[in-house]
Amino acid sequence: MTIEVRPATSFDDVALLLGPKKPTSNVCFCLSYRLGSKENNALRGPARAEKVRELCNLDIPPGVIAYLDGEPVGWAAVQPRRDTSFARSRRIPRIDDRDPWCVWCFRVRPGHRKQGIMHPLLEGAVDFARSRGAEVIEGYPVDNDGQRIDTTMAYVGSRSLFDAHGFRLASPTTSMLGGFPRVIMRKELA
Repeated sequence: MTIEVRPATSFDDVALLLGPKKPTSNVCFCLSYRLGSKENNALRGPARAEKVRELCNLDIPPGVIAYLDGEPVGWAAVQPRRDTSFARSRRIPRIDDRDPWCVWCFRVRPGHRKQGIMHPLLEGAVDFARSRGAEVIEGYPVDNDGQRIDTTMAYVGSRSLFDAHGFRLASPTTSMLGGFPRVIMRKELA
């Protein structure tokens, strides 16, 4: 099994991983933490896809994609925190004056789950942030202490995933997801 993680510059690959089967459907498309709530709520159906297409063409694409033998199988959103709604979050607060990047959303296609794909995705997100000059990267996973996470809430990852990749607990938060507290995990890149 050969997994390669690359920047998400292909809209078609992002749409395969995150998009709806029916183009007029309203799905997150990993925009809810990326945009302000007013813009996020205003984008409907095909307009959401067009926004993602636009993001894939920016100097800093919206995330990374894991390819298994050339086939897109996983997604991780990664951006400077200042460019996300986390920059204004009261539940997941800033912990210092540094300008961290953050990784906050994972998606592995059905049929490829439970194969460890989130591990290279997280490493790929870290490598991507480092290659763009990030000095520190954060994640906001649930601290589920090994308990099962509902699949719909697993998109943020688990503390154990971040622990396994050298992230350290930086701070608790007041955010909860799927009945579990979210924490700020941080990794130094400089």
